[in-house]
Amino acid sequence: MAAPTSDKLILPQYRRDPEGTHPPMNSAHYRSTELRHPKQRLVLLPQMLTEVTGPLLGPGRLGEHDNDLTVQHEGEPIGQRIIVHGRLLDGDGRPIPDSLIEIWQANASGRYRHIGDQWPGPLDPNFTGLGRALTDSRGRYEFTTIKPGAYPWKNHDNAWRPAHIHFSVFGQAFTQRLVTQMYFPDDPLFFQDPIFNSVPDEKARQRMISKFDMSRTMDHWALAFEFDIVVRGREASVFEDEEDED
Repeated sequence: MAAPTSDKLILPQYRRDPEGTHPPMNSAHYRSTELRHPKQRLVLLPQMLTEVTGPLLGPGRLGEHDNDLTVQHEGEPIGQRIIVHGRLLDGDGRPIPDSLIEIWQANASGRYRHIGDQWPGPLDPNFTGLGRALTDSRGRYEFTTIKPGAYPWKNHDNAWRPAHIHFSVFGQAFTQRLVTQMYFPDDPLFFQDPIFNSVPDEKARQRMISKFDMSRTMDHWALAFEFDIVVRGREASVFEDEEDED
């Protein structure tokens, strides 16, 4: 006799992060969180088949020059050319292959190509500030881009954000999206940036700062910076609320 079957579909469940892993949604020094953070207790929605199986985020999502932001237009963008590379790892240090990584950033003057960004930093017609890449079989990724500039953002008196690049990391489904920011070594604006300082753990803050990589720096071409992203465990990168995109 055949074993009885069940018509109940068992779906994989994603482990939730421990309390205190990420910065608070409402931070007193980061003024816009007062308007953005939830005022009521969050409701955990069940994960159905569509949430854990799609949409597919593989090679079909990439264009020819998505990982090189310096060749996406007719002319070259203005600014310091840089190579940003690293690995995507799980909590046990194992590489995560075939994962979609997206970046977005300001240009060399510190301005985004966005209707909401109207400060008098010049726009660059040859720089959009958006890129995509897939990790390889060893979890490695690489972008060629322009080092972004600092920009004012009206959070407090004479407020300037340190130079940074936003990273969005996807797993096998869109519900697995994580967002973080990469900073540059020795930035003089760290001391007064409430987003950077909203991370309570000093060691965790340091993991948000890339490392200058002379071994990957290309003579007469580009400086290189290494930035590993760890999605779980004690050495995990710091991830943010998706709405906090400044």
